[in-house]
Order: sequence, then C-alpha cells, then structure tokens
Amino acid sequence: MADPQGFLKVRERELPARRPVPVRIKDWREVYEEQELGQLQRQAGRCMDCGIPFCHNGCPLGNLVPEWNDLAWRGDWTEAIERLHATNNFPEFTGRLCPAPCEAACVLGINQPPVTIKQVEVTTIEQAFASGSVRPQPPERLSGKTVAVVGSGPAGLAVAQQLTRAGHTVAVYERADKPGGLLRYGIPEFKMEKAVLDRRLAQMEAEGTRFRNGVAVGEEITGPQLQDRYDAVVLAVGATVPRDLTVPGRELAGIHQAMDYLPPANRVALGEQVEGQVSAEGLDVVIIGGGDTGADCLGTATRQGARSVTQLEIMPRPTEERPGSQPWPTYPMTYRVASAHEENGERVYAVNTECFLGDEDGRVRALQLVEVELVDGRFQKVEGSEKEVPAQLVLLAMGFLGPERAGLVEQLGVELDERSAVRRDASYMSSVPGVFVAGDAGRGQSLIVWAIAEGRACANGVDEYLTGSSSLPRPINPTDRPLAV
Repeated sequence: MADPQGFLKVRERELPARRPVPVRIKDWREVYEEQELGQLQRQAGRCMDCGIPFCHNGCPLGNLVPEWNDLAWRGDWTEAIERLHATNNFPEFTGRLCPAPCEAACVLGINQPPVTIKQVEVTTIEQAFASGSVRPQPPERLSGKTVAVVGSGPAGLAVAQQLTRAGHTVAVYERADKPGGLLRYGIPEFKMEKAVLDRRLAQMEAEGTRFRNGVAVGEEITGPQLQDRYDAVVLAVGATVPRDLTVPGRELAGIHQAMDYLPPANRVALGEQVEGQVSAEGLDVVIIGGGDTGADCLGTATRQGARSVTQLEIMPRPTEERPGSQPWPTYPMTYRVASAHEENGERVYAVNTECFLGDEDGRVRALQLVEVELVDGRFQKVEGSEKEVPAQLVLLAMGFLGPERAGLVEQLGVELDERSAVRRDASYMSSVPGVFVAGDAGRGQSLIVWAIAEGRACANGVDEYLTGSSSLPRPINPTDRPLAV
C-alpha cells in the first residue's frame, strides 16, 4: 500500500491547474498545466489500505489502482506502468477522457475527497513514454490466422492490439483518412492532443497491426468479402446514429448534429483546410444536450469566436453533493464543471425546445423554449414559461441510438437487440459465426473505459474461436453494466 498515514496527512484533493481562460481559448492545446511530481506522489500516497478496493469494481477494466498508486508514491514508475498496462492498453486516453467511475467508488471518498486516481494514471503513462518504457511488443510467432477489425476507435484499437500480440495478423479498417475514430476527429484537441494518439498508433504498427485507412467497409469492400478474406471479423463501428429532435422548424438552415460540426472543426484545429466548414464565429450558439459532447461543442464554439453560447438540458440541475438515491460506491449524477463550462456560456436546465423559429431566408433565428418539471417520472410543461432564445447556430448533442444499419450491418445479417445494438453472446460473437462485436456497436453509447474493456474481452473471444483456447485477459462480460454510469 501507499503511505499508511497519507490520507491523514494530506486531506485535500489536488489536481493540476488549468491554464488561464483568456490564454487557453486562443489556442487548441490541452487545458491542463503540468503537475509538480511531488504533489502528485503525495496524492497517490492518500490511497488507503482499505481492505476491499471498491475502485476495482468501479473501473470496468478492473484496474489495479492501489498497486500502481503505491508504486507511483514510491517513484517506481517502471513497475507502475507494468501494473497499469496489465489491465489497460491505453491509459493515456482514459487518463484524459474517462469520467473516472473508479474515483466515485474510492473508499476514501466516503468522508473525504477521493484519491486523484485518474491523474496518477495519466502521469504514470506520461512518465513511461518520457523514459522510453513504452516499447512495441510484437508476437514471438504468428498463428497464421487473420482478423479484420472494422473501426479504429478505442474498442477497435484494443481488440487489434491484443490480437496482434497474440500472434494473429490483424487489419484495422477505418473510413476516415487517419485511424483513431472519435479519438481523432470527435474529441477536441483541447481535451487530448492528437500527438498522444499518434505515438500509440506508431507502437501498434511496429507490433504488426496493419491499418487500412480511407476504406468505407460496406461500400468499397462488402461484409461477405471480409468474411471470405479473413478468419474472423470484429465490428467496432460505434453507435453513430444520432438522436434527432423532430419539432417544427427542424428543416431550417443552421441546425446541425454535433458530429457534423465537431470533426471539421477538429480538422481545422489540426491545420487542415475544410471546405464549407460550419463556424460559430460571431454567432449566438445554442447547444441542445448537457453531456460531454455538448461540452465539446461549447469549447469549440468558444475558440471559434462565438458571440454567445447557451447549453440546454431537459433534466433538472443536478445537486452538488451525491444524491441519497445514488449512494457510494455508485457513480453519482452530480453537478460538474468541465473546462469548457469554465470558459464561456450559460447552462440552462429543465427546459424543452418546442420549435425552431426562422428568418425570411430560411435560416434559424431563435428557439421557442418552455420550462418543464418531472411529475411521476414524466415531463410536464410549466404553463406561462415560454420564451425565445436567439440562435443562428444550433447544435444537437443528444446522444446516439446505435450503429448504422445500412451497408455493413445489413450485409452481414447480424441480429440487433431491442436497443438497436448488435446482439452478441458471452464470447462477444454476433448471431453470425466468426463475426464479433465490441464497444458501442454492441453495448450502446457508453464510456471510453467500457470500450477498451470490451475490446480486451472481445479479443479473448476471438482468440478462443480461432485457436480453441485463449490466455488473453477477459475483464468483463457483455451482460455486465456499470452501476449508474
């Protein structure tokens, strides 16, 4: 364990400072400053000898949190990254992007601020990259088996790396021009700079994983053709069908899905030229949806020079303290302030959009809102609460419904479940033998940590299917669900 008295001597939770708002909104770099290493190690020392580390249960990957907290506290970064990589292929991604359900389950968090697990994680991997401890791990011998992984998001990358290291020949298909999925073009640079992604992809390529970029599977190559060419196929295509808002005025110009807005903006931030890019510069922007995607839109619109930004949420404003209905160690729905919220904008809760209002040119000019309240689990309009909010750009960030059916999914003939996700068994195989599914495509919209965990578990199923047995780790079962995430 870490310092036996650490949680008594250091009672405050300390995180790295965010760069000043007036400075950071003028660029696209990550918002956090580097934390002093001694301070980070003192925070790691707060990890208790708690007997039953509930952080293990809170983390879908089953990360060995107390072990690498202790090693970080001692400054043994070489062994710390070994323990971290034992359960997580990409701690540099989760350490930046995961909402940290492990911290919500921290035993210290019962009556003190929890250990800064996520920051210890990202510092450990950054120390490892800086020291050269992250090296390619190519297989000693090849199995002669081939696997196609469709989709290069976190689930697809985890599947590919595990199976490559097991000796299979793996090709990752990505319809974008570069691999990474939403990690590259969905996550803004200010949350994770793409150099972080590229260095991990370089490791994977050195291990033998092959990337086929710019290939629209289902069009340029069909599902049956993949089945003929490879011994197994893994669908890691995500849940990319956006939830829409079908109210009067939806057809007006200036109303866009978040994922039609963010990728071009991210490309421009990386120095690319994008024809017809939607920009928030000089506009009143309204974002419908109060989750992480909405916050990404907010930070992006701010950096583009929006005149004003308003983020709408139909649910009431969460409490700042853990609700009694969400006791420890569940993940509580509390009021959180992302870096983007700190920079700009107004957050409006308990409102519903009744219609969009347009101008004489057919462009959106405002939203007609009404306040709502929850009564017996149903939203009811508050009479007399109608109001207009000006907007020349509206971004819909209301979540996703499942994978795209047209093309690959239909060609393969896999069954879908009641949530429009691809149905799979305990080995992550779909209803079609030899076709597997991992991540949001089978689970539904979820967290990056679940995507990586599912990718690792799916790799176990594929490996067993190809060889009859597998020694690859299997962190979760597809029927498992996080307690309240």
